[in-house]
Amino acid sequence: MRQSICLSALACTLVMSFTAQAETKATAADATAMVKKGVAFIKANGKDKGYAEISNKDGQFVSNDLYLTVYGLDGTVRAHGANAKMVGKNLIDLKDIDGKEFVKERVELAKSKGTFWQDYKFTNPVTKKIEPKSMYCEKLEDMAVCGGIYK
Repeated sequence: MRQSICLSALACTLVMSFTAQAETKATAADATAMVKKGVAFIKANGKDKGYAEISNKDGQFVSNDLYLTVYGLDGTVRAHGANAKMVGKNLIDLKDIDGKEFVKERVELAKSKGTFWQDYKFTNPVTKKIEPKSMYCEKLEDMAVCGGIYK
C-alpha cells in the first residue's frame, strides 16, 4: 500500500512537471502576436518607451521562454527582453553554435522581406541550454522587432 502511494505521488509529480514545462514553451502564434503587440507599442509610444518596455524583464514583452528583441538594421541591439546588457552592442558578426551569422542574416531578411521567420540555435533562458530557435521578425522603420520560439 505504501509503495503504491509513493508511486502515485511520483507519477503526479512527473505529470505536473511536464505540464509546467509545456506551459512555459511559447508557440509560433504566441511569438507572432507578441511581435505585433511590440510593433504597435513602439508606434504608439515611441522608440525610447518601446525599447525600455521591451528590455524590462518584468514587462509585458517577456513571458517564460518568449521575449522580444529589437535590432537596428546595422546589427545593433536596441532592446532585449532576456538580457539588457546586450543593448547598444553591435552583433552583426555574431554566429550560432553551427557558425551561422544569424544577426547578419536577420538584418538582410528585414531589408529584403520585411516580415519573416528565421531558424538558428540560441540559449533558451528557461532551460539554459542551446536549442533550435525560430524567430519571427517584422521590420519597422530602421529596425527589426523579433520574438522567437524554442523547438
